[in-house]
Amino acid sequence: MLALLVQLEAVCTAADDLAEAVEEAFPQHPDAEILLSFPGLGVQLGARVLAEVGDDRDRFADARGLKAYAGSSPITRASGKKSSIPRRWVKNDRLNHAGYLWAFSALRGSPGAMTHYRRRRDDHGDWHAVAQRHLFNRMLGQLYHCLQRRRSYDESLAFPASLDVTASAAA
Repeated sequence: MLALLVQLEAVCTAADDLAEAVEEAFPQHPDAEILLSFPGLGVQLGARVLAEVGDDRDRFADARGLKAYAGSSPITRASGKKSSIPRRWVKNDRLNHAGYLWAFSALRGSPGAMTHYRRRRDDHGDWHAVAQRHLFNRMLGQLYHCLQRRRSYDESLAFPASLDVTASAAA
């Protein structure tokens, strides 16, 4: 038991050291400012997203390629009168997991994201996971746009209709 405890202590120390290294190195990356401008992305999660997406601008031809790689875009299958829209099984699981964390934390940091999520839940009848995947899909498209144009995230551009709905509801 003591040997396992020593191993656990070593693993925890290594994880803490890695977290400190990420805290020091990630802000020095040229794309860090863009990633950190997004609601829900901090240093640790932003570093995970950047590590999985990469910093090669020509890696993905368009935002749809990035969304398919992340597994956030659904697949429509239709045959005759039946159609289904299941989730993707072939995807980058690490980016997909980081995306769900990102979408979940963006709900508190962005009124537009929360409005978009609520609209998917209430108007479209989506389950939580589907609405969250849809939000991740939208945020990933915004990330692709911002990285390609070297611009920071702008809430009014990302969710223009959502802000108008929120403003009129508050009045």
